[in-house]
Amino acid sequence: MPIVDSEFSPAWWLPGHHLPTLWPSLFRHRPRLSLTGERVELADGDFLDLSWCGAEDKPVVMLLHGLEGSIHSHYAKPLLKLLSESGYLACMLHFRGCSGEPNRLPRSYHSGDSPELQTIVKHIENSRGRPVYAIIGFSLGANVLLKWLGEQGEQAVVERAMAVSTPFLLNEAADRLDQGFSRLYQRHLLGSLKRKYRDKFSRMPSPLEIDLDQITTFRQFDEQITAPLHGFSGADDYYQRCSCRQFIPSIRKPTLILHDWHDPFMWPHTVPEEEELPEKVVLELTRGGGHAGFVCGNSPAGACYWTGHRLLHWLANT
Repeated sequence: MPIVDSEFSPAWWLPGHHLPTLWPSLFRHRPRLSLTGERVELADGDFLDLSWCGAEDKPVVMLLHGLEGSIHSHYAKPLLKLLSESGYLACMLHFRGCSGEPNRLPRSYHSGDSPELQTIVKHIENSRGRPVYAIIGFSLGANVLLKWLGEQGEQAVVERAMAVSTPFLLNEAADRLDQGFSRLYQRHLLGSLKRKYRDKFSRMPSPLEIDLDQITTFRQFDEQITAPLHGFSGADDYYQRCSCRQFIPSIRKPTLILHDWHDPFMWPHTVPEEEELPEKVVLELTRGGGHAGFVCGNSPAGACYWTGHRLLHWLANT
């Protein structure tokens, strides 16, 4: 069945939907890793940074981070370590400006940056002499991944994929994050986006005339900054063109979508219906996983994370 109830059993000590979202960011252990960095120069004069972990002769599995994510995101180093120890060459793609150094151009990154993913997939194929085996994306990165898979169809140069906590409809995600306790996430992420904007445009002239202090919601940020910097006529145009839900029916490679029914970054009705899912796409729904959390275990000292377990099983058994 394309929609399945997950076997995930949430940590009893993290009730609700916000605690399992917040816990990993605050308390998850980030292991020390020996990482190899690679800078990919782009045709437009900008760059993208990759972080590699694992043996060079192993199948490549790529990780895509979420909004304002990086190698320091709670899931990044643990997954890179898990993948490398499980016989894969793990690679993390940092979207523009997310590797710790401002990118060179006024444009930044956004939820529809599937051409960036295509560029890196082809780069890895050419430089490593073999295609990427699998890609896993979180949140914004999951939206990029599903959009790319739908656009590429049978031509997607990847054997399988996994999308975690996907904002299927960007307009609904923006509205949800302006409601109730979820405003906490909006405030935190907007603060990071604003700091990054100020930092970059202290080094170069900004093409925009805006008052950052007057921007208090994602919709305002996307209307005044994301859209004009990336060629959209406004926030609604950006949301309509880049939301991945419309691309899911065209996916032709085995893809697992892991999602919680009550993800606090979106509404339950944002999730695709069964008739939207093509033959090779499985939507696995949990209860109590939060947004990109999926914490399990009988105590805080024994906390474990379902995403890694599910990813290895998906890679081995698809």
